[in-house]
Amino acid sequence: MKFGLVLSGGGARGIAHLGVLKGLLEEGFGFSQLAGTSAGAIVGALFANGYTPDEILEIIETTPFYRHIRPAFTRMGLLRIDRAEELYRQLLPHDSFEALRIPMHVVATNLTDGVLAVFDSGELVRPVLASCCLPGIFEPYMINKRQYVDGAVLNNMPVEVVADKVDFIVGIHCNPFTTQKPITSIKGVLERSLVLAVRSKTKERLAQCHLLLEPPELSRFDVFDWRRARELFRVGYQYTQSLKPQLARVIESAL
Repeated sequence: MKFGLVLSGGGARGIAHLGVLKGLLEEGFGFSQLAGTSAGAIVGALFANGYTPDEILEIIETTPFYRHIRPAFTRMGLLRIDRAEELYRQLLPHDSFEALRIPMHVVATNLTDGVLAVFDSGELVRPVLASCCLPGIFEPYMINKRQYVDGAVLNNMPVEVVADKVDFIVGIHCNPFTTQKPITSIKGVLERSLVLAVRSKTKERLAQCHLLLEPPELSRFDVFDWRRARELFRVGYQYTQSLKPQLARVIESAL
């Protein structure tokens, strides 16, 4: 049985992908296709390149990513992300989809043409950065004279990208919604609105996953909680461990 893995966006909460992925690997899962949006594109590309979940966590904890982001002197965003190209080329030196150990599909929003873009061949680093270019925060990212922003604008769970290539789809979604968390700030209003807008377009895709992993505890975190990386990793890992019987049945049926 061929397994495909789909990774959602979610800002810092995407770090939980790593904990979930570690738990899945320990239970015997292996993947022949990967697809990701935004944070899921970053995690997926690094994993497809051969890094382990623990190694990616270490990269996140020890790399000063803020040094590779600069102010944007335009009206299209507050920051520019293009300087991060150098950093990601150090982490992904081949800078090529074809060089990855597992086929990877990166989703971004083509703002110029108003369509979803799926990158899976040629250069790797720039599509990954385009996929996580959050509109309003980052200036749109230019590739071949087209402006790109975060893939979550149109598709935060790109299940259909791998659906015809695998037998079983595992989805990791890191944006659980809960009404229990009170809203007390403009930032909270904006974040809740964004989650609702993205989730409304994601429901059908979540239902297409044969196995959906969505750690409910992630609702305690926001998309900017980068300093809580290890805690986010732990939440994903412990949640996956709690599903061991279910995961074992999936692996047994695949044999």
